[in-house]
Formats: sequence, C-alpha cells, structure tokens
Amino acid sequence: MSGPSITELTTRARDIFQRVVEEYLEWGQPVGSKTLASDGTLNLSPASIRSVLAELEGLGFLAAPHTSAGRMPTDAGLRIFVDGMMRVSEPSREERAQIEARIAESGPVEQALQRTSALLSELSGAAGMVMVPTREQRLAQFSLVDLGEGRALTVLVGEDGGVENRFVELGSSQTASLEAASNYINARLAGRTLAEASQAMRSEIKAGESQLDAASRDLVERGLAVWSEDANQRPVLIVRGASNLIDEAAMDDIDRVRSLLDDLEDKQSVAALLESARESEATRIFIGSENRLFGLSGSSVIASPYRDMEGRVVGVLGVIGPTRLNYARVVPMVDLTARSLSRSLGKLIA
Repeated sequence: MSGPSITELTTRARDIFQRVVEEYLEWGQPVGSKTLASDGTLNLSPASIRSVLAELEGLGFLAAPHTSAGRMPTDAGLRIFVDGMMRVSEPSREERAQIEARIAESGPVEQALQRTSALLSELSGAAGMVMVPTREQRLAQFSLVDLGEGRALTVLVGEDGGVENRFVELGSSQTASLEAASNYINARLAGRTLAEASQAMRSEIKAGESQLDAASRDLVERGLAVWSEDANQRPVLIVRGASNLIDEAAMDDIDRVRSLLDDLEDKQSVAALLESARESEATRIFIGSENRLFGLSGSSVIASPYRDMEGRVVGVLGVIGPTRLNYARVVPMVDLTARSLSRSLGKLIA
C-alpha cells in the first residue's frame, strides 16, 4: 500500500516541508525549527514547527540525522518535492547563449560530446556525463582533399547528416589518386557502415573486381581505417567534472564519495543506467536509492536523450551529483542542453 501524497497534508505541513527541502538543497545541511521560525514567514513558533517536522518524519518524508537536531528530506521526500512542488528555474539568457555557443563550436562529433559533458559540469557544479552514440555511422559521402605537404583531409558525411574530418598522410605518388579514391567510395560504398565498406572493398580487390590502381586502393583502405579505428576507440561514456563531487560537505562522508567515484569508474554500468532514459520524452530524474547503482553513494542522476537530424535517439546526456542537487535549476538546464545538441548534431564540422 502506498504512503500518503503531499496533497493529503495540511497547508501548514506542505509549507514547512517545502521550506525544509529548499533550505536543504541550498545549504546542504539539516534544517531546524529555529531556522524555519527565524524569518517569520511561517508565522509559527519553533514548538509548533517541531510538531509538524515530527509528523513529516513519521510519514517518511523527512529524516533526522543523529548528529543534528534538524531534518533533511529522505529520497522519498525529494521525489515528492521534485514531482509535485518544485518551482523550475529556467536557464537565463546568458546561460542559454553559453550553451548554444559551446555546442555550436566547430570540431568532430567526439569533441562536441566532450565539450557538452564539460559544459554540464560547469553549469551544474556536479559531474557531467554524455553517453556516446553506439549506432554505427553509415556513409553518405566521402571526400579526400589535398592539403599539400604530403597530407590530405578525409571528409565523411553520414546518412544522419553528421560531418567529420580526419587527416591522412600521403605517399609521394598518391596526390593524383585522391579523386579516384573519393569517386570509388561514393559510387560503391555509400549506404554501408564503415566495417561493411572496408569488407566490401577488400572483397572486390581480392576478387580482382576493383578498377583502382595500387595508390588509390591504399588511400581508400587507409581513409576508411581512420574512421573504423576512431569508432572502436570511442568511450561508451564521457564524464567530466568528477572533482566537483568532492566538496566540503562531501568530505564529511568520505566513504560515500569513494563509493560514488568507484561507481563512475564502472562506465558500462553508468551507461546502462543512462540507457534507461533513452525512451523518455522528458528529462528523467533518478534520486538516491531509487537506482541500485548509486543507492549506496546517495547520489542523483538527471538525464535526457539527445537525437540526430532524423529525430532518432542516439545517446543520453546528464548530470550526477549528491541528492541535494539544485533540481529546479539543473533539470531545465539538462533538457535545454539535450535539445541544443540534437539541433546541432548534424551541423558539426571540423
């Protein structure tokens, strides 16, 4: 049988509960009756407030640490607050501009994801996380551009509209083969994944069906190898700002911090948690013991999926921090960042 909802409480109890949660999220410390009575907004005596605090504790919404006379919200209390009482604080115009500008910077998709993770960390004061797309890129167009001095630029355009560049070294006789290599890939390998393209090319060469000369074949093979190697080396998860999790308040519970940092090292498990947010239409919030992975460390995760140009979910980004995260500020920030990355994903160039 489920417990009471916050709407079943008296107006006095709801007001006091909201004040406790907001004070705790701002300062990270248990909140006592004297603090709540001091500014006069509740118009209640400390004794009356203590009575209501005891009631809220009995319902499981608040807890009283043994080292303090104050109360702090439980995970269940935070869930009730987030779902039904939180007053969202939309990002400021300056924050919006900062998010848009950072994501729109030129560079490969990998760099954009790293910048996004770092940006989330900076804006939230916690750790930023971005799950890298696992879907293999399919070729739409491939070009080799002579840069002179023995170097060429390989430009790959994916079917999802993504554009990425890499450099490849040229042999002394290969400059004249750039156009032939590009035409071959575009004519014969478009629509395939990188692995499929490499296999098809090797099969044609082995069967003697390729019309490319040796210099062009080498360029095609090395050009595709750059992308295959890059895809294989991409991490499942990019985490930035883990040091933000070790603040003054956290040092009072070093075991919790150590547990959290150990959890973050297990990137496959963290990615699995984020994966559960892929099908969400809105930003998801995992609070403390609600998720097994971060239950022991008492941490919360705010996550939102991001999409490619076709509207398909390709990854998830988010923030992890202590349960006293500023949810009202961080939730809309994560949502805005996901939408901004989705809009820009197909426009990123090196």
